[in-house]
Amino acid sequence: MKSKCLNSVAAIGLVAGAAMAGTTSAKAEDLTLCWAAWDPANALVELSKEFEAQSGHKMSFEFVPWPNFADRMLNELNSGGQLCDLMIGDSQWIGGSAESGHYVKLNDFFAQEGITMDDFIPATVTGYSEWPKGSPNYWALPAFGDVVGWTYRKDWFERPELQAEFKEKYGRDLGVPNSLAELKDIAEFFQGREIDGKTVYGASIYTERGSEGVTMGVTNALYNYGFQYGNPESPYELEGFVNSPGAVEGLEFYKELYDCCTPPGSSDWYMSENIDAYKSGQVAMQMNFAFIWPGVEADPNVGGGKSGYFPNPAGPAGHFAQLGGQGISVVAYSDKQDSALEYIKWFAQPEVQEKWWKAGGYSALRAVVEDPGFATSQPYAQTFLDSMAIVKDFWAEPAYADLLLAMQSRVHNYVVAGQGTAQEALDGLVEDWTEVFEDEGKI
Repeated sequence: MKSKCLNSVAAIGLVAGAAMAGTTSAKAEDLTLCWAAWDPANALVELSKEFEAQSGHKMSFEFVPWPNFADRMLNELNSGGQLCDLMIGDSQWIGGSAESGHYVKLNDFFAQEGITMDDFIPATVTGYSEWPKGSPNYWALPAFGDVVGWTYRKDWFERPELQAEFKEKYGRDLGVPNSLAELKDIAEFFQGREIDGKTVYGASIYTERGSEGVTMGVTNALYNYGFQYGNPESPYELEGFVNSPGAVEGLEFYKELYDCCTPPGSSDWYMSENIDAYKSGQVAMQMNFAFIWPGVEADPNVGGGKSGYFPNPAGPAGHFAQLGGQGISVVAYSDKQDSALEYIKWFAQPEVQEKWWKAGGYSALRAVVEDPGFATSQPYAQTFLDSMAIVKDFWAEPAYADLLLAMQSRVHNYVVAGQGTAQEALDGLVEDWTEVFEDEGKI
């Protein structure tokens, strides 16, 4: 079985030549930046007008909705297509894009321009830029820091009658949960409750099967119950780590949360469905990536102080949250690499990164996030900082798509469809992943 996503022949000459080319182009050019279709992309369009004015280049954008983003853009890369000069690709793509020659290696360019990865949040450098992981080989500039966190109806939590009822039932105050167990208690408390004449539910969580949704959700429980991707001393040794007793408990927890505390009909939900459920007043809490928080604050129904934010809570074996976010890369098949590198240089500037944060983008530049005023600059800023300090990511292996497909199937079949046991699901996942790594020659 070969990965469907990243298996083209490496373009070594293109990579080497572009890395040494410098950043001054002789003429104004039309550049196309490819990314997902979501609110941050719209903010980047506006921000990029400044680059156009300064450089003389014209920016075009190719944005694809998240459910189709990976298939569309990985097909573009695999075919050696020239649609994209710049790619803001998902964190999991970095290994395959590096090894297949899809991205220009940026080390020489960074050194030439005085751009250092020490200036960025370490987790984003590891997650978005490095391959192999832990090595100083960079294929992207951290572009958009993102992480799974939680949004909650602060106005509901603060109602005296609900506070009193919750305190009587659970013996503690109704507030931000300190653990996943406390989160489940809160979700159960709100499930089926009537608020303002409307039946509401505990939480919306990720359950989507078609792309990556249920995996991006369940890992927030698995990590914190003891799941590991492999033996730390032997990376592709999966048995006893992927399907450890703690990992089994974590998967059981996620199913219990789905069964007890989610809205009817939420068996295939991801980012947009969770947003809609929350903004329409259906749920007390929602799991979602941090990118949604500016939109929550601006929403007339749930913004303006009605909502609060908290990091993914700890479990009995750790405190982690699923990393999201992306780096920005120069596509090796572009014939406008010098101009594309100019964009990277412009985007890396501290003043541009500050504007990026203010526009609704999540800067990964330490000068921005470590500024004394950052934590109070938005109601969700401190939660973003706290969340980025506990991130863990999915596989970034070249065969990540096959690894992801296997997990999507195994987890969804258990959590949503109720097939088999958690132990059987994770045992099956070990078998699937072992086969993938055997086919890749890793084991």
